[in-house]
Order: sequence, then structure tokens, then C-alpha cells
Amino acid sequence: MLLRPAKCGLGRSLLQTQARNAASGALGHAQNPAPALFSEDELPPKPVPIQKMPVGPARQGFGGPGGLTADRCNCDNRPMTTDIDYGAFDALTFDCYGTLIDWETGILAGLRAALASHGIDASDDELLESYADAEARLENGPYRRYREILAGGLRSIAADLGTTVTDDEAAAFCSSVVDWPAFPDSAAALARLKTRFRLGVLTNCDDDLFAGSNRRLGVTFDWIVTAQQVGSYKPDERNFAALFERLAADGVGRDRILHVAQSLFHDHAPAKRLGLTTVWIDRRHGRPGSGATPPSDARPDATFTSMADFAAAAVPPVSA
Repeated sequence: MLLRPAKCGLGRSLLQTQARNAASGALGHAQNPAPALFSEDELPPKPVPIQKMPVGPARQGFGGPGGLTADRCNCDNRPMTTDIDYGAFDALTFDCYGTLIDWETGILAGLRAALASHGIDASDDELLESYADAEARLENGPYRRYREILAGGLRSIAADLGTTVTDDEAAAFCSSVVDWPAFPDSAAALARLKTRFRLGVLTNCDDDLFAGSNRRLGVTFDWIVTAQQVGSYKPDERNFAALFERLAADGVGRDRILHVAQSLFHDHAPAKRLGLTTVWIDRRHGRPGSGATPPSDARPDATFTSMADFAAAAVPPVSA
């Protein structure tokens, strides 16, 4: 049986600058060619083990000291079951950045390029979590284009680190979104899922920036809902309302939608409040901290550590 949607509260206090994790190794930018959808000797995927994530450093805000994410308190965001009846769904809707596009690699490259001439010595985790703090605060305010959110986030980080960036450095960071790489498994997984489901995307991005990223994914989505179209950012429920309206116009009810995302804060928390079944693509598995997304205590219905494993479970290989 499916888990009943879990209700959760989201703190809104601003995050403060604190000591973060030691520097982690730089993530690679190379993109591997998409593998074939099916192989002759393909086996069903192994179940994803249910494990408690390691405990990371305490952090103020979004629920108090230690945060509300699994790696900042004595709790576990992973579901108690991964038993999902995929036949109950007609459409899969996805978050893009962090789920399909490797935005942490992209954000770090853009931030380091912008801050390179300022002598900044900060770890990857410090930069990512500082960006998450700034972005969440800006997106929770009056609507502005995502390019402006990016520029504001960069300037906020620079100010926290005791420096300022130029307009040219901010503009370059904003434009870097189209260069952020797709995860190596995204294109093949989406192509495989497309053989069984209709696909949609719900993204906190501008239309033109997402169009550049979409070219890296190699799939035509049936529905695309951007923050620019709605005039707000997830976790605002208006974004999901726009998604529901778009799919309902094509005959897909809310109960036939399975939402798939990496961010517990932006996606799973509002989706569960709205009664959706959700799948967590835990791209940061095995690493402490919540990276470029604020913490949340949302509990998805199933967890996979890659799009490849999720696609193999949702569209299993056909027996010979």
C-alpha cells in the first residue's frame, strides 16, 4: 500500500552563516553519452537499501538548530516502503535543476568563476549552502526573474564573505545556467520513461534558461511549467496549482500524477501537502549536508539514488 501523504511544516527564518563541512572534491563536468534504453541481458534493478543518512553539522533556521533534514537531526527522510504501483499513474512530473540537471556542479563552477579574482577561500559545501540560504530568501519575496535571483544570490554570498562582485561577474553567473551539465543518466532515463508515461516538468527557472537546459535532456516534455509562467517559485503551492491545471486540461487528474524530484524543500514538502505521491531522487546520497537546497522534514513515498534506477523500476525490462 502507498504511504499516506505526510504533512510537514516549513520554517521561514533566515539562515545564518555558520561553520560548514570540510571542502569536498570538485565535481566533474564531463557528460557521458546516453546509454541504450534496454540491453539484451538487462536484469531488474536491485532494491534501494533504506539507510539513515549521516549526521552533518548543526545549522540555524528552517526549523531551529540542526535543521529539519535527515542529515541534521536524528530523523530519516527516506520512506518506510518503496512499494509504488506505477500502473496507477499516467504522468510523471519532474523538478529539473538538481534532479535532471547537475545544478550543484553548475552553481559551484559559476560561483568560483565569479569569485576567483576576489581571493575567496571557501569550501564547496559552504558556497552551496550559502547559495541555498540566499536563493530561498529571495524567492520567498516579491517575484523577480530567475536571472535576478541568481545575481542576488551571488551578491549575497560575496557580501557575507566581505567582498563585492561586478555587474559583469553577476551577468556571467546568471548566463551560466545553460552550461550546467545534465546528470549522465538523465537523458536515457527520460527516454525510457517516455515509452510508458507522459512527462512534465515543473521548474524554478525562466523560460529561456530552461530551454537551454532542455536541449541537454534530449526529450520533448508534454508539459513545461516554469516559475516565470506562474510568477512564483516552489515551494509556493501556486506552481503546483498551475501544473494541475495544465495536466487537467489534457485529461490527467491529480491522482494520476507521480512527482519526481531531488529537493525535499522545494518539491516534496508542497507536493505531499497537496496529496501527491512522490519519488525522491537522492542525488546527494552518502554525502552530509543538503547542499544547494534548504533542509526539510518532508517524507517522500519512495527513494532512488539515480534516475537510472528509478526508470528501471518504473519501466522494467520486458522478459524475452
